Amino acid sequence: MRRLLNDLKIMLLANLWVIPVLALLVGALFYFVAPPPPMHARLATGAAGGGYHAFAEKLRVELERQGFTLELVKSQGSLDNLDKLVKGEVELALVQSGQEMTLDKEVRDTLSGLGVMYREPLWLFTRQSVKFDHLADLLKLRVATGAESSGTQAVTAALLAANRIDAGHYPERWQQVGGSRAADALVAGKLDAAFFIGPAETPLIQRLAAEPGLRLVSLRRTEAYLARLPYLSAIEVGEGMLDMARNVPDRDIVTLGPVATLVAGEDFHPSLTPLILEAARNVLENGSLLDPAGSYPAAPPRSLQPLREASYYYEKGLPILQRYLPFRIASLADRYIILAIPLLVLLFPLFKAVGPIYQWRIRARIYRWYKHLREIDLQLYKGEVPIDLDNEIRRLERLEDELGRVEVPLSYSNELYELHVHLRYMIERLRNHRQRATEQAEVG
Repeated sequence: MRRLLNDLKIMLLANLWVIPVLALLVGALFYFVAPPPPMHARLATGAAGGGYHAFAEKLRVELERQGFTLELVKSQGSLDNLDKLVKGEVELALVQSGQEMTLDKEVRDTLSGLGVMYREPLWLFTRQSVKFDHLADLLKLRVATGAESSGTQAVTAALLAANRIDAGHYPERWQQVGGSRAADALVAGKLDAAFFIGPAETPLIQRLAAEPGLRLVSLRRTEAYLARLPYLSAIEVGEGMLDMARNVPDRDIVTLGPVATLVAGEDFHPSLTPLILEAARNVLENGSLLDPAGSYPAAPPRSLQPLREASYYYEKGLPILQRYLPFRIASLADRYIILAIPLLVLLFPLFKAVGPIYQWRIRARIYRWYKHLREIDLQLYKGEVPIDLDNEIRRLERLEDELGRVEVPLSYSNELYELHVHLRYMIERLRNHRQRATEQAEVG
């Protein structure tokens, strides 16, 4: 056992050079690996009480379970969200589809689409006494078209433009108000009609659906609108979908609507993509009144370039490590695995060289003694006897004593003992030369 420990000690001492090499490689791994993604992001959500804010609040709670902090930044609406994203005030924003087309291509190319979160129906509520067939019927009425810079106002303006109604010359009785302010005015009879955008479950939409003096109307000619406004989609709302007790709507209707898109800015860390999309999937897994379960999130509109990580998520789901490990651990492992592979490629020949280098270093302890023996042997071969044989013999005897203190592993002992034999052989040869020299001197 003692001999085994001694051999192990010798082996470790002979391979100490591996330690600085490993330290250098590991240091390079830590130096070049990408920094961990931030566990915090800001999301522009629109006004409190709106559909965007309600969804963002659920997303914030879901991400909190993974230790991720999502800061909700209120705004005046979808256009304001987009503006904050472009200016770098937030990393993420909920944006109504189609509004990204208002940006220059150079600016739009700096943004990335993470995915569609849900559809946003456009609701047109009118007083029961209002007769409505086409948008032109609203020209003489008191109408709320949505707050300025809001998504509602943007869609309404697009529909009016498709009907060649100049959005810049609204009748004086039309008002650019939206949300609860427009709803209050409509319920109070101060408006004849009002446009709203948001999921069917939004409290504001549910409140209006429950009002007996209001009526939800259908937008006709949807195919004609879709041909001109491809970022919108037709949404069928079945009878009683909003309120079965009051049977709202009282018949099947069709409306139009954009989609709520989660957009990332230049400062967004791409590796956070699967974390956020999976949280959104958990929030939306049960669907809604109009969106079937499991429909969203979905791939973003073509007008936005998707992140590579988002495309991977929609094609294959979560990265393998994140399926079994918490995000922090999976992200750490994923980043180091990428650089660990080339490190292993370098370590393979390194450890392959350990054996030969170890053999060379151990044998070097033995073979370095042969240098002096070889010098003496060459002199004797040439007939050049060392001048001071006594000193040379004493020198070899000292080397023999030193050789006895040399430690080598047991497997190399045969080579050590061969050196002892060769050293003793050379000593005897020199002694014989000395004896012959002495005899010749006596005879002479």
